[in-house]
Amino acid sequence: MDPAGPEPRSRRLEATDMPATLFEKLWNLHEIADLGDRDCLIHIDRIFLHERTGSIALRSLEQEGRRVRAPHRVFCTMDHIVDTRPGRGDISLAPHGREFIEATRQSARRAGIHLFDIDDPRQGISHVVAAENGIVLPGMSAVCPDSHTCTLGALGALAWGIGSTEAEHALATSCLRASRPRAMRVNFMGETAPGVTAKDMILHLIASFGSRSGRGYAVEFAGPAVSALSMDGRFTLCNMAVEMGAFTGMIAPDERTIAYVQNTALAPRGPLAEQAEFHWRQLRSDTGAEFDLELEIDCARIAPAVTWGTNPEQMANIGGKVPSPDAFEDPQKSLAASHALDYMGLKPGTPLDSIRIDAAFLGSCTNNRISDLRAAANYLRNRKIAPWVQALCVPGSGAVKREAEAEGLHEIFRNAGFEWREAGCSLCFHAGGESFGGKRVISSTNRNFQGRQGPGARTHLASPLTVAASACRGYISAAEAS
Repeated sequence: MDPAGPEPRSRRLEATDMPATLFEKLWNLHEIADLGDRDCLIHIDRIFLHERTGSIALRSLEQEGRRVRAPHRVFCTMDHIVDTRPGRGDISLAPHGREFIEATRQSARRAGIHLFDIDDPRQGISHVVAAENGIVLPGMSAVCPDSHTCTLGALGALAWGIGSTEAEHALATSCLRASRPRAMRVNFMGETAPGVTAKDMILHLIASFGSRSGRGYAVEFAGPAVSALSMDGRFTLCNMAVEMGAFTGMIAPDERTIAYVQNTALAPRGPLAEQAEFHWRQLRSDTGAEFDLELEIDCARIAPAVTWGTNPEQMANIGGKVPSPDAFEDPQKSLAASHALDYMGLKPGTPLDSIRIDAAFLGSCTNNRISDLRAAANYLRNRKIAPWVQALCVPGSGAVKREAEAEGLHEIFRNAGFEWREAGCSLCFHAGGESFGGKRVISSTNRNFQGRQGPGARTHLASPLTVAASACRGYISAAEAS
């Protein structure tokens, strides 16, 4: 394996007289051919699969008599439909889940790719393990049959989600046809207030400009508030770029990024480490680089937030009230708000902190890394959840789980009344077989459409800190309010 960067066929970063954005540099590094009308052939450095769609792509490739072109660059994990209950095995509550797991296992072994099976200590959610193991590094291109692959853009990588058919093509050829998006920069200016997290930042952005505001763009997150974020916070920000419709999200590598990746198992060592670091430091938007669109967020206006509707755009500060559909000038947004309130069982003018919850979910590729768990556990220390609340904590990977247990966080969660689970996607969505059906849930996940967490489930998106505070009070609540 050559984790330092793309194959020789990909272009190198070269100094030019024209300032370039981070996105332009990443795209140009991997563009093999310009196919016209913004379509390009892009070299893919890393392909990640999971058991829900990976087995489909691998099996289809086998049936066509084709092989994986570069098995050493392909990774697969069990995450989407695996059971996360303690003592799990191959059991899955999802329809045909066990068959998916076994089919993926067999196909991965025949293809000779890297497999993180259920009992592998590296197992976890694809976007989490790809980062923490150094599988994806700054400057790489990466794809996965999962829309939240953009999470890895926090490393300064070009990462985006694809479908199973595209995954099959990438496996066979190590390249993909893609339409070149336009470049957007979102500047988070100023400092965030205490208690405001990366989740609140991205929800504020989506609410301010809309869930379609990023459509057709690759979004670079920048500004002092982004620079101040931990890597875990940056992953959260980039994870939800797709929730504003973006092709991908990304953040330029800095000292924090370099320190993070140098500590991973597959980071380049020896002389290659110096070459890699030099390369990574060039991955930034040049002074004078032109973006097709720039947006600015005043961080002083961001507060702990929660969604009240059925998409991440339908959000308000926790101290606020459920809005009236009449408050939206856009007729489509007004109608969407009306439908959302009907599904969520809410009335305009209801204080958000008066909404009683039935369940709390702390997990997903958005917010289940170690700093997320530390923040929630710190709040839960010496507290108990409300007696009527069902609460789950699902780490993002085996490594996150082991680190949390070494710090005693699992005991804090258990003592507070949370279930402590194995790594996986779990109840982020209903595909795993478990369900919050009919319940009102405060959740650290990324999507809240109808039925996402089970038939009739009403999901309120929030930060891990807000999830913990709400679980204790039994009502939607910011941490400082409890």
